[in-house]
Amino acid sequence: MAGHSKWKNIQKRKNAQDAKKGKIFMRHAKDLYIAAKQGGGDPSTNAALRAAIDKAKADNMPNDNIDRAIKKATGALDGASYEEITYEGYGPGGIAVIVHVLTDNRNRTAAEIRHAFKKNGGNLGENGSVTFMFDRKGYILILNEDKSISEDDMTLEAIEAGAEDIITQDGAFEIYTTPDDFEAVCNHLRTIGYELEEQELALIPHNYQSVSEDDEAKLHLLMDTLEENEDVQDIYHNLRVNE
Repeated sequence: MAGHSKWKNIQKRKNAQDAKKGKIFMRHAKDLYIAAKQGGGDPSTNAALRAAIDKAKADNMPNDNIDRAIKKATGALDGASYEEITYEGYGPGGIAVIVHVLTDNRNRTAAEIRHAFKKNGGNLGENGSVTFMFDRKGYILILNEDKSISEDDMTLEAIEAGAEDIITQDGAFEIYTTPDDFEAVCNHLRTIGYELEEQELALIPHNYQSVSEDDEAKLHLLMDTLEENEDVQDIYHNLRVNE
């Protein structure tokens, strides 16, 4: 893998975020909706839905809210119709940025995303303008802040499970898989007793790029603006976070 940890970016964002529960639950509801809409309402046969449920529960989303989002997607309840859209562009310092949204109003969301980029020193590009810099992979994060897990043991277990790569850094193990092997690796690690702090099918950059402190600060303002938008589901970038 490229020589920089996705965990650095997760730490940076976790330390900066102070989102309200309602906004968090709304984003989870949209994520659950689209996963169930595309792959059905049974998490045992729908890996994306299983991951979405796990994320929602990790943020203490009530089971009733989770069930309601799934029922809307499968037609058991009436509800808004959402569509997935991906925006690509460049942030300050030429950092590649990909934004996934789930919206019931394409025109409104497009205007808001375009404004966020323009306001914070970035610009939107055409479809495909930056996706070639990323690969779709399964990403699993297991914390080891107390150093209770042996690096050798974790590496062997991950390889046995079918992982493609593993990185050890800053009290955490980052495990990467192919999309096809993602669910099997997650299930294997859970079965043998590991707690998965993060699990997602994500876009991982081929390489991370450093920028000046000024441009990094501007990029974080862009990220904050995008994250405040309730339609935004995921943001991917290739910034190498400064220590």
